[in-house]
Amino acid sequence: MARLNFIWNLSRFNKRVVSVIIDTLFIVCAFYAAYWTRIGHIQPLNDKVAQYVLFGTIIVTLVAYTKLGLYRAVLRYLTFHALAVVSIGTLISAVAVAVLAFYLDANIPRSIPIIYGAFLCILSGGSRLIVRVLVSQIGGKGKKNVLIYGAGSAGRQLALALRNSDTHKVIGFIDEDTTLENTIIMGLKVCDIRESESVVTKNAVEQVLLAVPSASRARRKKILDALVHLSAEVLTVPDMKDIVEGKASIDELKDVPIEDLLGRDPVEPQQSLMEANIKGKVVMVTGAGGSIGSELCRQIIKQKPAALLLFELSEFGLYQIDRELSNLVEANDLKVEIIPLLGSVQRINRLATVMKSFSVQTVYHAAAYKHVPLVEYNVVEGVRNNVFGTYYTAKAAIEAHVESFVLISTDKAVRPTNVMGTTKRVAELGLQALAQQEKDKPSGTRFCMVRFGNVLGSSGSVIPLFKKQIAKGGPITVTHPDIIRYFMTIPEAAQLVIQAGAMGKGGDVFVLDMGDPVKITDLATNLVNLSGLEVKDEQHPYGDIEILFSGLRPGEKLYEELLIGDNVEQTAHERIMTANESFLPIEEYKQLVDDLDAACHNFEHEKIRQLLLNAPAEFSPTDGIGDLVWLHTNKLPK
Repeated sequence: MARLNFIWNLSRFNKRVVSVIIDTLFIVCAFYAAYWTRIGHIQPLNDKVAQYVLFGTIIVTLVAYTKLGLYRAVLRYLTFHALAVVSIGTLISAVAVAVLAFYLDANIPRSIPIIYGAFLCILSGGSRLIVRVLVSQIGGKGKKNVLIYGAGSAGRQLALALRNSDTHKVIGFIDEDTTLENTIIMGLKVCDIRESESVVTKNAVEQVLLAVPSASRARRKKILDALVHLSAEVLTVPDMKDIVEGKASIDELKDVPIEDLLGRDPVEPQQSLMEANIKGKVVMVTGAGGSIGSELCRQIIKQKPAALLLFELSEFGLYQIDRELSNLVEANDLKVEIIPLLGSVQRINRLATVMKSFSVQTVYHAAAYKHVPLVEYNVVEGVRNNVFGTYYTAKAAIEAHVESFVLISTDKAVRPTNVMGTTKRVAELGLQALAQQEKDKPSGTRFCMVRFGNVLGSSGSVIPLFKKQIAKGGPITVTHPDIIRYFMTIPEAAQLVIQAGAMGKGGDVFVLDMGDPVKITDLATNLVNLSGLEVKDEQHPYGDIEILFSGLRPGEKLYEELLIGDNVEQTAHERIMTANESFLPIEEYKQLVDDLDAACHNFEHEKIRQLLLNAPAEFSPTDGIGDLVWLHTNKLPK
């Protein structure tokens, strides 16, 4: 192959000259071969008239090839169009032989032009195909061998897009359709998924490209489960909706979305519930710059509120979400006023003034400290922000005559083993107490809580951490081999929160259906395998990525729960349930808040812990007091 490099390196003009010379030889060879095939010898062709016919045919053929653009075609990108041009050119050439032989009265049988045309077509077209194969083999060096899962429309489009790629070489298709097994599509063999492992090994396939953009997540999970054992990286094409809308192209390959590993299809939101507390109303979101708060804002803006107040302590977080939403409003020509407000939920006067000034009608309270170990290390701030922040925001809402108040809670509030979960449960108790108080009023504020587990892609999610660790070559750190968690996508969680809030009657504790829990070790293993790598363990000592177990962090549980008791009822939405759980009367809750306030003010951590233990939150700590300031002051080991 290297011997031909001098030809590949010729200039475009010189390559055309070579093509003309070769085609001239093909015409001569085809002419003589046709005569020999018909007569058995080439003696009569030595006369001058036959030579004139041959010379004239060469001129006509080369002119025809030139006019048809055959010499402008780049062989590397040769298509069936070029072969059609060759066919037309050889037809013209064969006609030229017949016409010239007739008018020059040459001693050439009438069947010669037909035989000649067939030979010339084979020589001109076949040689170009051979050169194209040789060039593609040279260009294929250094490319990644890939298999495409899905021989449907998307798969064929992807194969076509990658045909001229400088980085990928398609080896074939994988498809579960038995009618396509061992067939050839676009020159590529279709193999069954059961043969995929041998095909990957035999062809040193580096990537498997998932070209099933319209498949449901449940279907995708089944496919991934069948591919995850392969030694190739698994990538996917964009969603079909994005391709159709022009937001992405078929060959924009990306990592498999982690939600596909969960196999849980989102339920289409009920539009009446999405609009109920938002459309045409003034809505306020606390913690608007956070993972959940920002997604709530994105979902709210689609329901066309009159105004959206973004209440956020972080200046940078507020800047980001304000800019994003303002661009969204402008791009979609929405009549929504975006109001960015800096402030802390621990300042009741600021909250009440804001709500009264803008006549807020609906509040989504997402502001909270949610990272379990950090709240263990900063107990007072955790209590201040989660308990008092929620209580003050709720009190301000009552004072401003807000219609509806929705608290974003967590599964860690159920039988908590850490301060963060306990503070969220105490926050729930406060809203339940206030809800009982407001029920006696003719138009009191409706309070409800929505409790759910982990969300994919949030600031505290393990998924981004795992991906960074894999990119660095490992190891992946997991706290415990048996730890499990519930997961949900942020958009789905935000939509369900909005819908649950619309169903609240007062004091409701809503629980979102999180699907089946996921074992974190399995999640880490799948991420490694989908990256085309192997987990390093006792069975595979020469694997690529090791999974290390660091031990449970302060206050962390092996598994989370969504319900305290079994008294759960279904609602009008299939993914939303409501729980009837115990709570404190308002007077007792006020006393708890006052005692916590005094203990926090004096940094009395033993008293704070005792108050949290005495509250009906079912707090069962797994560790001692972890506040870093308290530990340092008391000179205790961490």
